[in-house]
Amino acid sequence: MKTKKTASTSALDIMKGRYYKRDDRRVELEEARVNAGAARLIYQLRTEAKLSQQQLADLIGTTQSVISRLEDDDYDGHSLSMLSKITATLNKRLILIAEEA
Repeated sequence: MKTKKTASTSALDIMKGRYYKRDDRRVELEEARVNAGAARLIYQLRTEAKLSQQQLADLIGTTQSVISRLEDDDYDGHSLSMLSKITATLNKRLILIAEEA
């Protein structure tokens, strides 16, 4: 019995085709990437400055729990104004770049 040959596809290609062909899924993925990037940036800036979450919160006039949420990849409330406030307080300049997907 002959078996039908099919094109070889990687698991990643299959997952992309199955879950990210639709535009709404792509938007969700990009939002998740941006949130994760913002969380990592805030954590990195804070730790490089050798500050605790409480110390950073005191510097920008918020609470430790807000900083904790901002450093969480799953948090959807990242705002440009808060990120700008953190970078300015830590004597950094915020640069945003949009690249081809």
